[in-house]
Parts: sequence; structure tokens; C-alpha cells
Amino acid sequence: MQDLIPTPWELLLAALAVFRLWRLLAEDEILEVPRRKILRYEGWEGPRPGFPQGDPLPDGYRVKWRDFLVCPWCAGFWIGLLAWVFWLLFPSLALVVATPFALSAAVGLIRVNLDPPED
Repeated sequence: MQDLIPTPWELLLAALAVFRLWRLLAEDEILEVPRRKILRYEGWEGPRPGFPQGDPLPDGYRVKWRDFLVCPWCAGFWIGLLAWVFWLLFPSLALVVATPFALSAAVGLIRVNLDPPED
């Protein structure tokens, strides 16, 4: 039973990695174009120069998927569940894969919370 529960350090590493993965999928600009193509949603964050606007779709079409993806409670739970299952199946590999995501999350959180705001 003890093998089913991560140590505190493994849990922290996994939590930071899951946060970073959710951020990449839901909010980061680097995946803006694939997000628009998959959801085919034109009102993702409003019109922005240089980004395709998507297809005009009927009201409510794929809005639930967008709402699910940007919700850290919704998508975050499922990403966390998948990460935990991956850790159960391949504990060492999961920690190796999680480490760069966790480090990236730490850098982003430090930047947002500790760096002085730029004028």
C-alpha cells in the first residue's frame, strides 16, 4: 500500500510538473495555434495579430471543451490522475520526465512572484 503513495518530494515534483503541463496546454502562447485548431474556436482569447482566428461556429460549439481545458480544477484533476498512474506504472521514469516540467514551473512561479514588476 505504501508504494501507491508518493513521498512528499515526489508529490511536490509531480504537482509542479502537472501544473506546468496544464499551463502549457491551457494558457501558454506556444500552443495557441494547435489549441485553436483542435477546438476550432475563434473566440479563444479574442483576435490577435498573427494568429489564425479559427472557424466561425454555432453558439456553444466546443465551448465546454474550452471551459474544461482552461479550468485548473477540471483539466488539472485529469492531468494529475494520468501523471499518478504513469508514476505507479513507471516510478523512476515518471520522476525523470516530471523534473524538467517541475523546474520550468518553479522558474515561472519565481518570476511571477519574486521579480519586481517591469515598468
